[in-house]
Amino acid sequence: MINRLVIFGATGDLNARYLLPALAALQAAGHLGNRFQLTCADRADWTGERFRRWAADQLDRHGDSSPAGARKAIADSARYLQADATDVTDVAPAIDGDGPIAVYLALPPAIFPGTVAALRGAGLTPGSRIVLEKPFGEDLDSAVALNRLLSEVVPEQAVFRVDHFLAMTTVQNVLGSRLANRVLEPIWNSAHISEVEIVWDETLTLEGRAGYYDGAGALKDMLQNHLLQVLCLVAMEPPLSLGERDLRDRKLDVLRSVRRLTDDDVVHRTRRARYLAGRIGDRDVPPYVEEEGVDRLRGTETFAEVELELESWRWSGTIFRLRTGKALGQDRKEVAVRFRPVPHLPFGDSEQGASNVLRFGLEPEGMTLALTGVGPDGRTLAPLTLTAQLEAPDLPAYGRLLLDVLHGNAALSIRGDEAEESWRVLAPVMSAWSRDLVPLLEYPAGSYGPARPGGSSPGGPVRST
Repeated sequence: MINRLVIFGATGDLNARYLLPALAALQAAGHLGNRFQLTCADRADWTGERFRRWAADQLDRHGDSSPAGARKAIADSARYLQADATDVTDVAPAIDGDGPIAVYLALPPAIFPGTVAALRGAGLTPGSRIVLEKPFGEDLDSAVALNRLLSEVVPEQAVFRVDHFLAMTTVQNVLGSRLANRVLEPIWNSAHISEVEIVWDETLTLEGRAGYYDGAGALKDMLQNHLLQVLCLVAMEPPLSLGERDLRDRKLDVLRSVRRLTDDDVVHRTRRARYLAGRIGDRDVPPYVEEEGVDRLRGTETFAEVELELESWRWSGTIFRLRTGKALGQDRKEVAVRFRPVPHLPFGDSEQGASNVLRFGLEPEGMTLALTGVGPDGRTLAPLTLTAQLEAPDLPAYGRLLLDVLHGNAALSIRGDEAEESWRVLAPVMSAWSRDLVPLLEYPAGSYGPARPGGSSPGGPVRST
């Protein structure tokens, strides 16, 4: 196990909301020994005492599920260095010391190449690991170049391209439910499943993230990484094991099987939009283009939807719909597996025979199965819903990921070829959108997204059974 963690970008939102609370959870669970050392580096001109006070405040705000003693131990033990992550002379003191280290780049993706080059110049101790947040690169070419640069610093097995969605209990349960239950696996194919929706709709707006989000947009921020990773777990063939090679090989197979989209496909199978002024709950929301830090001429989308098909024996004929949006009227974060209807209903009122839907709630976590049963009269059909609540995980998603990094378990990280293939899947969409082949629609904040062509209004309900 590695006992030294260095976080670059330490005064940022990622460290405040997720990494520090995850470390407190690991501390409380006894996963961090007495030898563990935490170094936090950032360009901010702070003293160590100021950083530790800030860290304690952030842990009280975002890590209150961990005991106060664990939170205090993490905040008090943090060593702070003012450092430019792209400057070799600043990076060298941060990584100096005995033994291998784990270096976490909690930085904007545009800074990754410069930081990796600085790490190369400073020289990492053999056995060290580098952790990168999504999105990995900004397009296919930049991802390939970054992979090449990383290979000059550490071996592929020491690169952790983390996606915290893969450590979420429900996301893992998607894989467990279909592979460990005989009732599901025989029907987990296009003969029985008509479509799969992978949705991350949220009421959150920009929340001060214009510096990153306005340059990325919904497609790169959520769909290219998080939702494609969930697609891989839903659609992958059963792996021989859950080891890093077997699991990641099967995920790569899914990405390689995605049918390449033509310009005409992009026009008819994708939507993009951004929010206008509106009201969410009891708060008024300004239009996206008036949010602080937004370049109104950039045309960044806050809503993205893409329909994909897989060219494989198992999935030919099934639609996979990936959707994400901000400032919507309700949070809807789930995987919805929609089964085909039965071929014949021997009931008088067959119109009530809706398709069965298995839903994996991503946030909050849970599972529901929408079935059809017989109504009180014994002759007509009525809906029947089965619900299961999952036990709370022992560790938060980022806690699980950090523990894997420290122990060198790369099964839940994304391999280099997998990261590149993810960009290939969406490259046609990015190209067509950049040429305005797909109009940038608009929707009021607090609505349910842009209207479908010939369909419901932006305020119409989310499609469900």
